[in-house]
Amino acid sequence: MTTAGTSTAVARRAARGDAVRAGARAGFVARGVLYLLVAALAVRIALTDTHEQADRGGALADVAATPFGAGLLWALGIGLAGMALWRLSEAVLGTGGPKGERVAKRLMAAARCVFYGVTSFLVLSFAAGGRGSGAGSTDRQSQDITRRLLGLPGGPWWVGLVAAGVIAAGVWIGGRAVLRKYRKHLAWTGMSRSQRRFMDLTGVAGGVARGLVVAAVGVFGLQAAVAFDPDKAKGMDDTIRSFAHTPAGPWLLVALAAGLALFGAFSFGQAKWRKV
Repeated sequence: MTTAGTSTAVARRAARGDAVRAGARAGFVARGVLYLLVAALAVRIALTDTHEQADRGGALADVAATPFGAGLLWALGIGLAGMALWRLSEAVLGTGGPKGERVAKRLMAAARCVFYGVTSFLVLSFAAGGRGSGAGSTDRQSQDITRRLLGLPGGPWWVGLVAAGVIAAGVWIGGRAVLRKYRKHLAWTGMSRSQRRFMDLTGVAGGVARGLVVAAVGVFGLQAAVAFDPDKAKGMDDTIRSFAHTPAGPWLLVALAAGLALFGAFSFGQAKWRKV
């Protein structure tokens, strides 16, 4: 290959790398917006007992109701697609931070790629007018999946295994937040003291709240397995609502909403300081 050809190839790789990095940062912003919207819905549920969905569907419906809703929905979907593309590059190239070339890291990146890819597709479907696709209740989806698994031979065991995995994921998310594992992925040395404090506050509190919601979804899944009753399974919406029905009352839900809002703010910080 000639020198000119080599230079062109390098330039193209650099451009692709810049595009992936831009997509990742847009994805963090989109994720942050969704968490802030879910947090706002949770506060409304705690204070007014509204019947709005406290999940992705409810958040998208809120966005759609704004004057610039259609454009915002497309922006969110495209941002999440950028996140999926970045995770795909991590899975294929093994660039997911320290020891990113390991098989476990690549598989995790691939799983995240699928998650954000599906979420992006649902958001974009909603933006294009497919209201049922993007805003479907996570509770109904969880119950449908649980019902199918219970119908298989050894169904309760399958549901129990999935639920246990979800609980473990929630504990893992919260535990990593408490241990501040996110620091190694940030441009920590180049950040000011106030910026570090911001990321520690939002990263720990937000990560614990996020992990708590995920683990609670798994607990309801276990209840469905033990009772052989798919209606006991809950998605994010009913799981978040359940925090208002504890002895602490709606204020526990308000506290959880504050944590989810902090995770949204943490996502904005990642958009700026995450090493991608």
